[in-house]
Amino acid sequence: MEIGKIITIGDISVEIILSSNDIKIGDILEVKGNDRYVFEVVEINNISATCISLYSTRGIQKGSVVVKKSDGLEIEYSDKILGRVFNSYGEVIDGLPFESEKKVKVSNDTVTLKDVKVETEPLWTGIKVIDFFAPLQKGFKMGLLGGAGVGKTVLIKELIHNIYEGSNSNAVFVGAGERSREGKELYEDMKKSNLLDKMTMVFGQMGDNPVSRSKSVETGLRMAEYLRDEKGQDVLIFIDNIYRFIQARAEISTDLKELLIENGYPSNMSGQISSIEERINSTDEGSITSFQAIYIPADDLTDDAVQTVMSYMDGQIVLDRKVAELGLYPAIDVFRSTSKLVDVEKIGERHFNLVERVLAYLTRYEELEEIIAVLGIEELSEEDKNVFHRSRKLRNYFSQPMFVAEAYTNIKGEFVDIKDVLDDVENILNGKYDDVDESKFRYIGKYNG
Repeated sequence: MEIGKIITIGDISVEIILSSNDIKIGDILEVKGNDRYVFEVVEINNISATCISLYSTRGIQKGSVVVKKSDGLEIEYSDKILGRVFNSYGEVIDGLPFESEKKVKVSNDTVTLKDVKVETEPLWTGIKVIDFFAPLQKGFKMGLLGGAGVGKTVLIKELIHNIYEGSNSNAVFVGAGERSREGKELYEDMKKSNLLDKMTMVFGQMGDNPVSRSKSVETGLRMAEYLRDEKGQDVLIFIDNIYRFIQARAEISTDLKELLIENGYPSNMSGQISSIEERINSTDEGSITSFQAIYIPADDLTDDAVQTVMSYMDGQIVLDRKVAELGLYPAIDVFRSTSKLVDVEKIGERHFNLVERVLAYLTRYEELEEIIAVLGIEELSEEDKNVFHRSRKLRNYFSQPMFVAEAYTNIKGEFVDIKDVLDDVENILNGKYDDVDESKFRYIGKYNG
């Protein structure tokens, strides 16, 4: 159906003079006879409509006739998504043949309040340091903070592996505005680790226009919703990087000459983030649990975008270079990694008290390190000597052999039950293993001494 003609062309937007009123915000339009030029309607006036371009606007001519795409923007909604790589618009980009089984529109309403399941069970990952210090609950949103070279990709791969092994649930990885080289590396890594068939990958790459970068998150979520609602799974979705989604939306707002707030963010930023975050939750069918990498501009945690995203998080996992330099992986900073599940009412008194005791020990250990550097360990009291040695055992104990790193470490990966973790930690704190050398606790699963 003919909608109108293009009268203005911007970097990522066009304005159309309307010849039909059969149009609404969110509709997908294309230039008649040329499906390379596709647009989404974002604003409608009496006689014109403003649209953002899904691809490049280069080569579009004024006066081009625009028609409505009857099927809108659709993505695959079947098991065919597993093991495949898509772009932000649901098109396969891994170069392999693809036959569609069922398609649905990308856009989807958030789950209604009555369908949201608040009280859900924990989602144990088998990774000791996460399950002990920052345990997950089905439907949680966890921030993942940490720079390059601290083991983020290995941790993501291990989580995908363990959740699949534990509950036969698949995962979705969304690359929003990240480098295409890193996306290709992740794809090859997943292939080598035999994880590719357990997941779906969606990329809106750094070189794509901002519409593609922002749409990648929505497309990935729609695929996660298929796994939750149709397959009844407890799905993991990794968004790398949620901050790039906000950046992309800011670029679109700038091109549309919309009002921007401080630091150049869109005035409706909260609503845009909410539309994503409110889709990540648990229902009676299953759950979507997310890990969202958050870039922190200039290391400023008070940045408006970072604060808005963090307000939705149920916890955070912080990867730290100092821990990685000690050769301890996963290189998680236990002082800055948190979870709303660490509560007496939710994880029980024993687990909660052990977390508090371990953090107290590790805090005292850092103080003792400074004393030892000046005076030597002989000057410590017996009590402080015990704290020092037990803390080193604890620090080593929370390293772990990973399944996805077996080829590099030659150490068999282990999934560690939370009950075993609590027993081991309690025994270390109570001095049961005082005669065991600290090296015996490095890169083990549960302690079998």
